Amino acid sequence: MIIAVDFDGTIVEHEYPKIGAEIPFAIATLKKLQSEQFHRLILWTIRTGKELDEAIEFCASKGLVFYSHNCNYPGEELTDDTSRKINADLFIDDRNVGGMMDWGLIYRHVTNPNSVDYYEPETKKRKKKNFFAHLGEWFNK
Repeated sequence: MIIAVDFDGTIVEHEYPKIGAEIPFAIATLKKLQSEQFHRLILWTIRTGKELDEAIEFCASKGLVFYSHNCNYPGEELTDDTSRKINADLFIDDRNVGGMMDWGLIYRHVTNPNSVDYYEPETKKRKKKNFFAHLGEWFNK
């Protein structure tokens, strides 16, 4: 899969424009998805210029090197007409509906989506169920 990953609030705590503290297990999980699952990771962030370079260097210093940064592939020519929308199979972002899952749940979801534990919004109790099947139940209410 191609996975687009946000930086601030997802890999590190929100301290923009500074780089916040690493969120536990973020980089380790992403590295594992790359090395063991062979997914392509795109750093997909509002950061540009020097701030983007700092985020790239922060991740690289921890051994996490992205396939591309704010574009679909390395060397993509971005113009004023180029959409900022990334072509990805999955987006990991702290601004998801329902908030950010912890990195263990993200890993399990990516590697085995039918066995994901998650919190049911109405009860906040831990459930083990196919997430997508549960979505169908919500929409049919």
